[in-house]
Amino acid sequence: MDLVLSICDTYLLDSVWAKLVPLSAFSTYNTSSTLPPSAASSWNEFISYLPHPKLSPEVLHDANRRVVSAWPRDYIPRQLISLSMIVILGAFLVYFIFATLSYFFIFNHDIKRHPRFLKNQVRLEIMSSLRALPVMSLMTVPFFEAEVLGYTRLYDKIETYGYLYFFASILLFLLFTDYLIYWVHRSLHIPFLYKHLHKAHHRWIVPTPFAAHAFHPVDGWAQSLPYHFFVFIFPMHRLLYLGLFWFVTCWTILIHDSDLITGHPLENIINGPAHHTLHHIYFTVNYGQYFTWADRMGNSYRHPEPKLDPLLEVKKANGDEKLKQQ
Repeated sequence: MDLVLSICDTYLLDSVWAKLVPLSAFSTYNTSSTLPPSAASSWNEFISYLPHPKLSPEVLHDANRRVVSAWPRDYIPRQLISLSMIVILGAFLVYFIFATLSYFFIFNHDIKRHPRFLKNQVRLEIMSSLRALPVMSLMTVPFFEAEVLGYTRLYDKIETYGYLYFFASILLFLLFTDYLIYWVHRSLHIPFLYKHLHKAHHRWIVPTPFAAHAFHPVDGWAQSLPYHFFVFIFPMHRLLYLGLFWFVTCWTILIHDSDLITGHPLENIINGPAHHTLHHIYFTVNYGQYFTWADRMGNSYRHPEPKLDPLLEVKKANGDEKLKQQ
């Protein structure tokens, strides 16, 4: 996330912060402003009371020659606010872009005729996600700030650990996070935690891709913890970690398409959409995120079978409806 923050600072946030908290507000000199004189004066007076790093006379004098912010890039309050904006905006963009693509190009819309598909469910899923994403995003900001401050084991050059470890760390990341998420997810089915946290997500018996983030924010935050813990324990290339973060977000959306496609060669290994569909229908099976091994070890695995396809319920319900009409 430090790389993302640096890019955003360079192309946008440096100028934004220079206008919001200009160095000139802490100077005895008058400098140009894009605000009307009265507005600029009032705003500068207001922000002059904000905390800021110690400003030397030379730095204050330099405010006459260029527009800079009194909050430099390494000032933690600025970093926290910037990260919060980036994470929230990024979460919304990824959610709406990939959930929309999955909904229109992958999701089988026949499932919306399932007897347990709620009225206005898509709208309800989106509204639930809109409430959860900002809170959940803010709860993850401390982990991203720790990345920026250098407390993780992220590294920049592949040569630091070599190409073998670079590729091995992908599998290590998937296995580590999959196993921890399995136990976090399974713990959320303990009656007390389920009632107060996880039940909101299981409202969607036959979910659409828009249900991927439609849960209690603490629920979503708890299931994201293994991703953050990993880089405090294991070295990982900075760009690879960023790419895997995008991957797991897209994967989370993909497995919520309620599609029970069976018979593919990897279904005994990969915990795909079919497995997660069964989790939403039967609740206490297939807690894993990517693989089936943790569920097999925990005796919670249920194999996708054609007879379990929720579309059969759709056909049955439609058949019964036709009989009633006859």
